[in-house]
Amino acid sequence: MPDDQVDLARAAYERMAWAEAYERYARAMELEALGADDVERAARAAQLLGRPDESDALWQRAVHEHEREQSPALAARCAGWLGMDLMQRGDMAQASGWFARAGRLAADTDDPAAAAFLLLPDAMGALFGGDPATAEPIFTEALAVGERHGEPDLSALARMGLGNTLLALGRRDEGLALLDDAMVSVTSGELSPVVSGIVYCAVIQACHEILDLRRAREWTEALSHWCDAQPELMMFRGQCMTHRAEIMTLRGEWPDALAEVQHACERLLRPPPQPAVGDAFYQKAELHCLRGEFADAEDAFRAASEWGREPQPGLAQLRLAQGQTDAAEAAIRRVVEEAQDPVTRMRALAAYVDIMLAVDDVAAARVGATELADIAAAFRAPAVDAAAAYAAGAVALSDGDARTAMGDLRRAWTLWCELDMPRHAARARVLIGLGCRELGDIDTATMEFDSARSAFAELGARPDLTRLDELVAPRVPSEPSGLTGRKVEVLELIAAGKTNRQIAESLFISERTVARHVSNIFTKLAVSSRSAATAYAFRHGLA
Repeated sequence: MPDDQVDLARAAYERMAWAEAYERYARAMELEALGADDVERAARAAQLLGRPDESDALWQRAVHEHEREQSPALAARCAGWLGMDLMQRGDMAQASGWFARAGRLAADTDDPAAAAFLLLPDAMGALFGGDPATAEPIFTEALAVGERHGEPDLSALARMGLGNTLLALGRRDEGLALLDDAMVSVTSGELSPVVSGIVYCAVIQACHEILDLRRAREWTEALSHWCDAQPELMMFRGQCMTHRAEIMTLRGEWPDALAEVQHACERLLRPPPQPAVGDAFYQKAELHCLRGEFADAEDAFRAASEWGREPQPGLAQLRLAQGQTDAAEAAIRRVVEEAQDPVTRMRALAAYVDIMLAVDDVAAARVGATELADIAAAFRAPAVDAAAAYAAGAVALSDGDARTAMGDLRRAWTLWCELDMPRHAARARVLIGLGCRELGDIDTATMEFDSARSAFAELGARPDLTRLDELVAPRVPSEPSGLTGRKVEVLELIAAGKTNRQIAESLFISERTVARHVSNIFTKLAVSSRSAATAYAFRHGLA
């Protein structure tokens, strides 16, 4: 009877029928002791079913069984897997203890692969701690050992880590080549189920971070098929849903994306909650923000932060949409100052340019757009190129150079259309319309505005529709000065004799922002004093 249960459990494991495999192994263990290899399989089945308590107990049992069978190398690996699982869940003290046990066991063996597995936690700690330079040689050493000793799981994990490390160091082509290589190991069935899921999620996350959306879509589709082939799989399914929601969001399928990410949050919150729930809440927050559901976005950003996910730059963009420009400015400046690696800076700079233009700091926006263009040249991903072109066009338009802006904006629009990103493409059309209007081509401007309005309405992008209405009907469309609505408000208050502090109190902005507006007004009007600006306001009926 026990032998039958073990044979059936092994067969179920090979079919990826995780629940059946686990239950049959559990029955067999009630009747007699299992060998260490079977205990390992039972531990993985429990892990994939999302049963951490059972999985932890089985990994510990596997360690002891391998020790009993005098296989210290295999015992070290099991202890290392248990340590990594505990580390991922945030149980750092227990994880440290099992890593120490694994190190002690590995020291008693001549198996270099067992020791090399234990290099991965240190390398990952350095990478995620913002020190990719330290992580690179550790991952390189682990990869060399894995390749030399025919260890596909070790090689794939090291290759994945090294690929992410090189991306963080700005070496895009080398990094992506390693990530693609790791994914080939997954799709060809060379890896164990847990490692396959780890590599899937890590590679897709990296593709999203560098805005390589074509790769992200391709690998997300492959991950979906992999998850669907294992109906009982709990581990990784929540991450898969989050990645699908990201793709749907970019494609403009917002109701479906919101439903998908809500399911992801619910799944990832099932006891014990998984760390990836922070990413799911962040994606949910961005969706609510795009739809103008600001209170829901606020709650979701707060939840993302509670689960360890940096809520920026999304929260800064929410503050901008809410009209809280000072809060948006302070947050995005802090994020850009702290960002060190090119991937993190790239993701922050697009928001930085938008917010700096909104607070009328064109000089800072220009610096951000220039850096974004430099990063885009290094990464050569269409979505990054589009973001850089859009930022350059927006800055040129704010500088009054509509002719230069048009080339950049049309390039951004074309790229975003090719990538099937309707909201981004519509935003580009808004600025193209403003450029056409600035150049006197009112008919084309109207058509661009109408096309953008239709796209925003179809998406349900209420904040974008509101912003478009403000831009299309500015308060002083005929003034040669080119003052924005906010600058006109400041000019009116200058003409009323208000100080910068009084203007700040009236408009609910900071004195620093008022001072920048005043400086820009003087430049636009070619005046050098408040009295001259006041005279201009009276001449043009603004006072």
